[in-house]
Amino acid sequence: MEIQQSFKGTTQTGSLYLVPTPIGNLDDMSVRGVKTLQAADLIAAEDTRNTQKLLNHFEITTPQKSLHEHNYKERIPQLLEFLRSGKSIAQVSDAGMPSISDPGHELVLACLEEKIKVVALPGPTAGLTALLASGLSPQPNYFYGFLPRKKNEQKAVLQSLASQEATLIFYESPHRIKDTLMNLAAVFGPRQAVICRELTKLHEEYLRGDFNELIDYLSEKELKGECCLLVAGNQEPEAPVAEVAVSVKEEVQALVDQGMKPNAAIKTVAQRRSRKKQEIYQEYHDLV
Repeated sequence: MEIQQSFKGTTQTGSLYLVPTPIGNLDDMSVRGVKTLQAADLIAAEDTRNTQKLLNHFEITTPQKSLHEHNYKERIPQLLEFLRSGKSIAQVSDAGMPSISDPGHELVLACLEEKIKVVALPGPTAGLTALLASGLSPQPNYFYGFLPRKKNEQKAVLQSLASQEATLIFYESPHRIKDTLMNLAAVFGPRQAVICRELTKLHEEYLRGDFNELIDYLSEKELKGECCLLVAGNQEPEAPVAEVAVSVKEEVQALVDQGMKPNAAIKTVAQRRSRKKQEIYQEYHDLV
């Protein structure tokens, strides 16, 4: 067990501050967020070019270093050394909350392992913001983020979510959202859903309807801008879920993509299919 007192006591290390940034409207940047970026010794940014625009707007001169999915393994040791020297880092993603469908979680884990304080600031996040105005039940809610791109892997994930009674929150590309809705309709059956695009921007738009209505609309009009897709929870969780042809490997991988460890995912699939765990293991690792 460990207890962190974020603002009490003294330590020889600096602190990591997780700073949300606007998802479209710069006025959503908090006063505390600006002050934290100004006071930090370094900003770890997903894309330094995008973050520089934000810094210029608020006249912040703190230096930056990039931290993203392609360089985090080499960058994290450097940032930890910086923190151990007593200096503080503010971490930001391109928009919204670091770690929420954005880079950041690996640095958080590394800091906690080193007993370095991690302090999260509240602020903009697309999923919950869209949920509030969607008209769907705000709680309970289940945030998933981006679904797998491959059709069968996506359907395997959706099958695992089909009995959820909570409102489901997804992020999706405008180019893939119609196909995703078609997969949702195939697995979930009739449900209400809401698409929110260009959140907080001038062209913010909510599209509310059932799966078929939204699919028909998207058949005639192509959307632009990143989308939040919100889906009503299952009102009949005991009803049987539509079975979709999915391979063992795809089903296991879908669970791994949700954060489950491979061995646990293999065990779960074995139980679902009433098969031996070793058989599932061999199929997943292409040993048969």
